[in-house]
Amino acid sequence: MLIDHVTLRTADLEGTKVFLEDLLGLTVGARPDFGFPGYWLYDEGEPVVHLIPGAGATVGRDAETIDHVGFRLQGYQVFRKKLDDAVTPYSTMDLPALGERRLFVRTPGGILLELVFREDAKIN
Repeated sequence: MLIDHVTLRTADLEGTKVFLEDLLGLTVGARPDFGFPGYWLYDEGEPVVHLIPGAGATVGRDAETIDHVGFRLQGYQVFRKKLDDAVTPYSTMDLPALGERRLFVRTPGGILLELVFREDAKIN
């Protein structure tokens, strides 16, 4: 089984769209007319992130909700430089036992994204 897509509800629809385009290289593509605004963001021809408007209310840590979305990517050092150059706050986690390095970043509306890298997991 594979996850088909994730839908993010955000009060900053345009800002989140631009953020994901810039950060992950996603592109806006075809989306059915649902009668409300939103975007489908594509990677390699597949709509992997759906964006829809939200009111911007925060959700407490004890609420039943999805905590974060993880994306497996390549090019750990390139992504760190991209975040540094854009002065985008992030945190790191190295998991040598799994051969992984992770970057955590938040969208303009505060949604947590986990960027998982396996190919350059050698920790310096």
